[in-house]
Amino acid sequence: MATADLNSLKQDITRRMDGALETLRREFAGLRTGRAHPGLLDPVKVIAYGTEMPLNQVGTVGAPEPRMLTVQVWDKSMISAVEKAIRDSGLGLNPATDGMLVRVPIPQLTTERRNELAKLAHKYAEGAKISVRGVRRDGMEQIKGHEKKHEIGEDLAKNWADEVQKLTDQFIKKVDETLTDKEKDIRQV
Repeated sequence: MATADLNSLKQDITRRMDGALETLRREFAGLRTGRAHPGLLDPVKVIAYGTEMPLNQVGTVGAPEPRMLTVQVWDKSMISAVEKAIRDSGLGLNPATDGMLVRVPIPQLTTERRNELAKLAHKYAEGAKISVRGVRRDGMEQIKGHEKKHEIGEDLAKNWADEVQKLTDQFIKKVDETLTDKEKDIRQV
């Protein structure tokens, strides 16, 4: 029974920590590094058919060149709305229409902007670490609860706590590695 509980606890903690890491990766995808990446336009919302829709629901986003994104709009009547949404998104992009295609050149980053992006990346990474530590705290509380109810002994509780700490250390290391990769990406362009 105790081993099954430990496996269940480990699976739950791993799933939740994975979620924090995946959220960090999505946030990093939205950081413009001067290189075209379709994920850069994920936060853009277009007013289409009387409602706000994600850009990827009105057209196909592509990156045909390292410094150019394209949006192949499916409905000709939506072209100006797509162009306006990209321009007004706060990403500092200036799209241009070419028939059914909206071209979005990615401008070169300044040193000042690179530093801002690096600070923002650190902020996102710290948020992910806080989430991972929160999951660890919840796991430790569950272990203490099992111990207080005398469902597990003190030695087993310590072993479980050690497992939870190992998982936490692994995920914190993954967050740091992801941050290091993003910083290199920001600095190298």
